[in-house]
Amino acid sequence: MDVKITHVGKTRFQIQARQHIIESDQPVENGGDDAAMTPPEIFLASLGSCAAFYAAQFLSSRKLADHGLEVSVAAEKLRDPARMGNFVIKVQSPVSLTADQTVAMERSVHRCLIHQTMLQPPQIAIEIVATALEPAIA
Repeated sequence: MDVKITHVGKTRFQIQARQHIIESDQPVENGGDDAAMTPPEIFLASLGSCAAFYAAQFLSSRKLADHGLEVSVAAEKLRDPARMGNFVIKVQSPVSLTADQTVAMERSVHRCLIHQTMLQPPQIAIEIVATALEPAIA
């Protein structure tokens, strides 16, 4: 699994995975044009869409619903160090669920790959590779 990110100007980046492309930008107050989601918003979107996939699979596999599910994700911006925390994933089922079904759906959503990755922090290596296309500006 990999993605390629290309700086396309100012605070804007193009993100490509396979044949799919999205962009990220910054709000005007951060020097951007507010033309796309910020990286933290994309992060929340990743967590939320992963949770939604597992919730939808739960509903579909039990023939409860095949559309109408909604998921929202909220987080707080924390400091020292700067990071996001206190995540809340809200799953709005399009159908009523019993208490047992609610517990089972929550278990399903907890299996989300992004959620599980956040619970078991991965090692992250940073490699800097300089390509001499233009002279460096000090």
